[in-house]
Order: sequence, then structure tokens, then C-alpha cells
Amino acid sequence: MKKRSLFLSTALLLILSAVLAACGGGAGGGSSDGDEKVDFIGIATGGTGGTYYPLGGTFAKIIEDETGIKASASTSGASAENMASIKDGKTEIAFTQTDIAAYASEGTQMFSDNKVENARGIATLYPETIQIVTTKDSGIKSVEDLKGKVVSVGEAGSGTLLNAEQILEIHGLKVEDLEARNLSFDDSTTGIQDGTIDAAFITSGTPTGAVEGLAATEDITIVPVEQAKAEELIEKYPYYAADEIPAGTYSKVEQAIPTVAVRAMLVTNADISEDVIYDVTKAIFENTDQITHAKGELIKAENGLKGMGIEMHPGAKKYFDEKGISAE
Repeated sequence: MKKRSLFLSTALLLILSAVLAACGGGAGGGSSDGDEKVDFIGIATGGTGGTYYPLGGTFAKIIEDETGIKASASTSGASAENMASIKDGKTEIAFTQTDIAAYASEGTQMFSDNKVENARGIATLYPETIQIVTTKDSGIKSVEDLKGKVVSVGEAGSGTLLNAEQILEIHGLKVEDLEARNLSFDDSTTGIQDGTIDAAFITSGTPTGAVEGLAATEDITIVPVEQAKAEELIEKYPYYAADEIPAGTYSKVEQAIPTVAVRAMLVTNADISEDVIYDVTKAIFENTDQITHAKGELIKAENGLKGMGIEMHPGAKKYFDEKGISAE
């Protein structure tokens, strides 16, 4: 009987150990988030004419160099598509706008039938500036002047489209008041250049490659979102912030342009291990000197929790806790 009791006790201990391991009782700190190790990290970005894509390529190189995990950036339809990719497990890390991440996690707006419950924040990066781009020859000088014009309002399901809808709303307009087109940033600026569209909404870190390309061949105008309207927008949709496109950002744009912005951020899948996301977060923020894009100077650990509207991944939280950085 003693031998049998000893056998049963040993068996129970082995079973208990296996259960604890499966629940993340080891390095994962007991959290149900973050138990999947990875040997490849895919980074979903946006179109080639935006800011996500070049930054994603830089981040992939930093991650691979610093962690030894193979990493690669890929083009995509940007924020909303990227959140769906996180939900479906099609990518490990994705760029998105803070407002779109919040909609996805809450199951609101374009995610009302497709709530994303497994997305976790890594960090916010820099302002995503809403740029309403046209040419001087168009005669468009205000948001109200867009009425009846052919305007690209962003790809279907994109964050840019929702930004366009909300800015138009504050100015007493609807998308239906325009001849709206759902185009990528590159196609938008090409359309302005060849005269098939009059203006385009572009939500992206400045300077945006597609807009720089247009400014090299056309005299462009950036339509302002004036302070009073910006304040009205922020009051209704608090994830916006006042922003400004500095003079000289684009060729021949010699005056600073008032506008609004959301923030760009990185999200990941809750199932990826704490250790992996800790290493990824540390790799990026300890090597920001390797970011050659103009937005690199704004990507700092001390800014990494600004506007974080969704639950953080425990690996990212561990890094920011070590740095003594907390959400505002």
C-alpha cells in the first residue's frame, strides 16, 4: 500500500507540474497572455507610399539583429486590415492607428461584427497626421470647399476613411456630399497629378512619401483644420490631438498648416510569449538611432505609452516598467 501511495503521489505531482507549465507557470509569470514562442516575426505595415512600410522594414532589421529572430515587413491595407490579421493569427506584429485599435478591441465602428479580443499593445510611436492634400490650381482652400469635388477618402475599411468621415462631419459635410473615391495613398497622389481627382485625405506620419513625390512635380496645398474645428473634433472624438505640419515639410509649402492627428502604434497577439515581446520592445527602443525616417526622432520610450487605448502585452509592460515609464 505504501508503494502504491508513493506512486500515486508522484503521478499527481507530475500532472500538476504539466498543468502549471501549460498555464504559463514558468517564465511567463503565470499570465494566460504570452506563452507562444516564435522563430519568425511578420510585421504588417501599410502601402509603400506611407510611413508604416519603411519603418516596418527598419524595425524588422533591428529585431533580427538584436534578438536573432527572423523578421520581415510586408505591405497591407494598413490599420483596419492589420487588426483583422492579428485576430486571425496571420501576423505577429502590426502597425495601426490608436483609434482603430480601440474600435477593434471594443467591437465598435467597422469592428461591430468582428471584435478583436487577442490584440495587445506594444507601444505608441508618433503622431499620425491627417493631411488633406490638393493643388493650388484646384482652388480648394478649406474643408467646406471639398463639397462636390472628386476626393479620395481612403481605402474601404481604412482608418483614413473614418478620419475623413469625422472631419467632414465637424464641418457640416458627409462623404455623400463629395464624389468620393477609395484609393491608396499612392493612387491618390497619382490621381491628383493626372487630374482625375481633386484632393485626398491621407493619414500618415509626415513627411509622407506619396505626398513628397507629388510635391516634387506639383504646387501642392495642404487644407487646414482650423483650431476651432479641431477643438470641436477633439471634444467629440478624444483620441484626436491638435497637430501641425511644419513649414517646409513639403516642397513650396512655406506656411505651417494646423490640423489634427491620431497616433501610430504597434500591436501584437496576446499569445506570443512575454519574453519575445519584451525582447522586441527593448530592441526597438534601445536602437532608435538606427531609424533613418524623419519620424525616428519622435519614437522614444518616454512617448511609448501616450494614447495607449488598449491592454498592453505583459512583455511590453515589463520593459516600460523597468524604464520607470507609466501611462499618463
